[in-house]
Amino acid sequence: MVLSTIQAKLRSSNAYRRVADQFRYRRQDVSAVVPEIPMLPQLYISPFFILFAVFLLFPTVYTLYLSFFNYLGASNEILLTARIGILEITIPQIADLEFVGLSNYQRLLFEDSLFHQSLFNTSFIFFIQVPLMVGLGLATALVLDAKFIRAKGLFRTIIALPVATGLVAYSTIFLLLFNGDIGLINYTLERIGIGTISWLGDAWWARITLVIAVTWRWLGYNMIILLAGLQTVPEQLYEAAEVDGATQWQKFRFVTLPQLRPVLLFVVVSSTIGTFQIFAEPYVITGGGPSNATITIVQYIYRQAFIQLNLGYASAVSVALVVLVSVMSIIQLRYGGSE
Repeated sequence: MVLSTIQAKLRSSNAYRRVADQFRYRRQDVSAVVPEIPMLPQLYISPFFILFAVFLLFPTVYTLYLSFFNYLGASNEILLTARIGILEITIPQIADLEFVGLSNYQRLLFEDSLFHQSLFNTSFIFFIQVPLMVGLGLATALVLDAKFIRAKGLFRTIIALPVATGLVAYSTIFLLLFNGDIGLINYTLERIGIGTISWLGDAWWARITLVIAVTWRWLGYNMIILLAGLQTVPEQLYEAAEVDGATQWQKFRFVTLPQLRPVLLFVVVSSTIGTFQIFAEPYVITGGGPSNATITIVQYIYRQAFIQLNLGYASAVSVALVVLVSVMSIIQLRYGGSE
């Protein structure tokens, strides 16, 4: 209050006004002699579009282009030469390619059993992990939003901490925890009389291990988003429901869920995209085994592109993955609500 009063008196003084007028006149003089630069706003925002075109647009378009070819190796041929005055710009051909049309897509749809296996594995993880993670995230958010809970900040931090852990680091920890011989999980199960489980040696349990790992890491992320959505629900709606005699379940069913619908839709769509992009967990924890029982689509793309160097076919699988995720997201948005 004292500082604001001093500032108001200073600005109302004649000396301050004279100095301010001098600065304003000098600024106008400088603006008058500085030449106008055409398309100056476009120049300011051009770095974004340049980076977008180089690092996102071009790779996307080139991946689609590459999916119609068979990669034969690197090429030293010249793709394009342009002369600008005395300056000559030469663009080399990126790769030696053989046009195969839709053969790559025909192969992945009708001939590649390993791609079908990776699609099944990813879908299996999706149909179990996404409902589980969203449900647990909503339940956790409801508990932390309750008025009787103390130390909410501490609990939020503890639950959200796994999001900050490195993918490889936490995958390695789960690899050790679920190890069949020296893992802490099997040791605990054996001590309580249940017996050991072949977590990484059985196809079913290996997939369940990945579901547990992914849910543990991303539960806190979904919880934070859902908790933020819960805190935007007007309290007057709950008070009106109580006046009408609504039970706790009825308030959740007819007040909380409708108000939380756009947030739930965002969580489901983002979880769907993230699940179909899963790579580090199966790569580190199971290695895609046993017998390719946990190999995912992105892991299969990695094998084709960087191990077997089938860049054309890997690009076709990438395009198929983008189409699949886009269709699923559109369906979820269509039936999830017009918002």
